[in-house]
Amino acid sequence: MATSQAPTRQAITLKGSTNLVTEFFKYAANTILFQRGVYPSDDFHMVKKYGQTVLVTQDLALENYLDRILKQVNKWLLTGSVTQLVLAIISKDARLPLERWVFDVNLVEQPADSAQPTPAKPESEIQAEIRYILKQIVSTVTFLPIIDTPTVFNILAYTHDSADVPADEWVDTDPLAIEASKSQQVKLRSFSTDVHRIEALVAYRYEG
Repeated sequence: MATSQAPTRQAITLKGSTNLVTEFFKYAANTILFQRGVYPSDDFHMVKKYGQTVLVTQDLALENYLDRILKQVNKWLLTGSVTQLVLAIISKDARLPLERWVFDVNLVEQPADSAQPTPAKPESEIQAEIRYILKQIVSTVTFLPIIDTPTVFNILAYTHDSADVPADEWVDTDPLAIEASKSQQVKLRSFSTDVHRIEALVAYRYEG
């Protein structure tokens, strides 16, 4: 007599996880740039993502810049070469770091002594965690200092020494750190796939 087994959920692959994480960085960056007024609000339009409305740039130059950055980040994620991404907001005239949005990239380790593989994490659960982070980024306007000066931004990537870094696009640069005596930070939510875990925080300049 033939028997049938209930289908099992496939664990997310490295490539699948990498694409999810890269896509998260895209929407997180857009949300930060909109919420912190780095670009005019008219430059953004609404799209549906993760079961909610998010704002994405319509500025072609910015879109192309982010696409180039994320294409390289995607490659680094696939090879496990990137450990941290930082979106730094800087005052345009004084070149003073005002905020650092930090995203730590960790690999999820499977228990070495486990006889059974860890059950695959549902994508709906991953998307819910991402949704909470994006909502938290939006809510930070309630406590972050008002930025009343024109700003620019920079994206920093921290990689292993062995990482393949395109010399024509990425250069060693100032970490754009905020002096410890003038820095406050707030830890944000995290999210994880079967492969990656992303820990987030925002550090900001506080002159009080």
